[in-house]
Amino acid sequence: MRKLKLYVASEEEIVSGKITDVYFTRTKKILEAKELDKIRVRMEIHVSDLPRGYEWAVYVGLEEALKILEGKPLDVYSIPEGTLVKSNTPVMLIEGSYADMCLLETAVLGVLRHSTSIATKAARIKKLARNRSVVFFGLRALHPAIAPSVDRAAYIGGVDAVSGDFSREYLEVVPVGTMPHALIVVFGDNVAAWKAFDEIIEPEVPRIMLVDTFNDERVETLQAIEALGSRLYGVRLDTPRSRRGSMKEIVEEIRWTLKALGHPDIKIVVSGGVSEKSIVELRDIVDVFGVGTSIAFPSSVDVSMDVVEVNHGGVWKPIAKRGKMPGAKRVFRCSALDYEVTLWNEKSVRCSEDILVKWLENGVLIRDYPTPSEIRSYVLEQLSRVAEPQAL
Repeated sequence: MRKLKLYVASEEEIVSGKITDVYFTRTKKILEAKELDKIRVRMEIHVSDLPRGYEWAVYVGLEEALKILEGKPLDVYSIPEGTLVKSNTPVMLIEGSYADMCLLETAVLGVLRHSTSIATKAARIKKLARNRSVVFFGLRALHPAIAPSVDRAAYIGGVDAVSGDFSREYLEVVPVGTMPHALIVVFGDNVAAWKAFDEIIEPEVPRIMLVDTFNDERVETLQAIEALGSRLYGVRLDTPRSRRGSMKEIVEEIRWTLKALGHPDIKIVVSGGVSEKSIVELRDIVDVFGVGTSIAFPSSVDVSMDVVEVNHGGVWKPIAKRGKMPGAKRVFRCSALDYEVTLWNEKSVRCSEDILVKWLENGVLIRDYPTPSEIRSYVLEQLSRVAEPQAL
């Protein structure tokens, strides 16, 4: 009988180039057979197309891309991870033999495109939520093998917290979560489940009770107040879609009731199918949004990789396929989303900050890498200086 297995790639398989498209394997074989494997090229990675209605993307995934490229005879330049960019912005330049990088192209592009898409959606949602908190609850919608990477991308994109218990180790952040409906159903009594949570879970964890399992949300909210008293920090509404009706009306009813009964400080958390439009609709009356699928399965930000220069006889010659701009490029920043792109040896006319800097020299990391929290702060600072996107 055939043994069952998880279809996941190991770190060694990824960094060795085993996880690649077959045409790259064939490309390397041809280059070696024709003795072209020593020809040096400059490959440019750039954010090409943005989803319809998007004005910018958040460039994320650089740390993992550098991990994949580390130890290879390559020089790698990149703009900082977490930088907000517009379409057709160069974000990375890789210099070396194409034979040394071709097997890694699939993995590098996959990391950058996936993480950038997730972080961009997280940033849009955080911007639309304004001063309300956003927590990423989307892990159950994804393959568990990529959970750490997804939590990282969402966190860097600006969400205030993530739910992955492993994120204590990977991101050095405290995970956030309340309770599933399953806990309450197993108890068969919502009040008993809430009291057990309050009795057993560490006191530093906020007492946020799920209040839509068996009864009307307002009824269960009042039961939670009676059961926990002053220890109740908030209530979470995750009403199944078939019973939701108008979430805004439900929240308004609970908000009014809390105020009328002298509990205006109890927080209201809304999760389950939260979108950009529902955030805009509810942000004035909701304290915390739990967002899952909208971030876990975002519209895709296109990231592409192309040869832009080839070295022949010690001379770099600009070359590219049609539709692409030949020549290695530098990126200078004037302000958020205001960039000047020049040819490699040209100076900037308008901008003074050269943000395409070297990270790997012959495969060796030459500068300290920031933490996820530091990158997130960098993203939030940029978000504060751009206009609120139109909710889609």
